[in-house]
Amino acid sequence: MNKRTIPLSKRPGDIAILAFFLLNLLFITYIVDIEQVIIADPGHFTYPLWPPPVAVDMIHWWGRTFDPVVLARPAWWKVTIWIDAVFFGPFYLVAIYAYVKGKEWIRLPSIIYGSVLLTVVVVILGEEIWGTHATPHLPIVLLANLPWVLFPIYIIYRMWHYPAPFTRVNSLGPVSQPMPEHTGTLGVE
Repeated sequence: MNKRTIPLSKRPGDIAILAFFLLNLLFITYIVDIEQVIIADPGHFTYPLWPPPVAVDMIHWWGRTFDPVVLARPAWWKVTIWIDAVFFGPFYLVAIYAYVKGKEWIRLPSIIYGSVLLTVVVVILGEEIWGTHATPHLPIVLLANLPWVLFPIYIIYRMWHYPAPFTRVNSLGPVSQPMPEHTGTLGVE
């Protein structure tokens, strides 16, 4: 069976997934989330070396304005952040490479990632809706968290439904070599 990798430009769903992975790797995991374990008490702290003060201020503004659990930082919340930093962050690096290059071995890790992320987000949304630190601005917080519900569902569907999500069988069969030009009457040079 002759397989060929589908060019990334022909996989718009994977381009969207890559953008999601990059957003998480470059902003959410190691700026927004990591701030919440570096700064134990957002009411009394000095700015750390990382993340930058402007990011710390933005995160605290979001918590004060829309999302109280971000500032409350209960133990279970910090566990979800450590899952993000220790497991998801490295996954994003590997997955970005695999999705760009069309490596089929990322399929099962993607299903596991999507399942764990969806579970974590459902727990977080349960707090946002019914918890001790429920948000007073539920529609805004739900909308802000919607990508973290939709992308894992899409990733699980894509990787579960398609056994070879990045390749297709070449319908032409093996690539044939062009015939050499014949110079003599018997085809012998």
